[in-house]
Amino acid sequence: MTKKAKFMNLAQIFKGKLKVATGRAVGNNKLKAHGKEDQMMGNLSQAGEKVKDAFKE
Repeated sequence: MTKKAKFMNLAQIFKGKLKVATGRAVGNNKLKAHGKEDQMMGNLSQAGEKVKDAFKE
């Protein structure tokens, strides 16, 4: 996994966590849902990168 890809995935996960926290604080369920979606996409991308690395070795 390249450092750039790892950083981008972690940034997306962090962005999702911020959205969930903000949505919870202001009572916006739509924002919370978008945050959970961002977290899921970041985790999936990171898992995909790990699979690619496993096949490289």
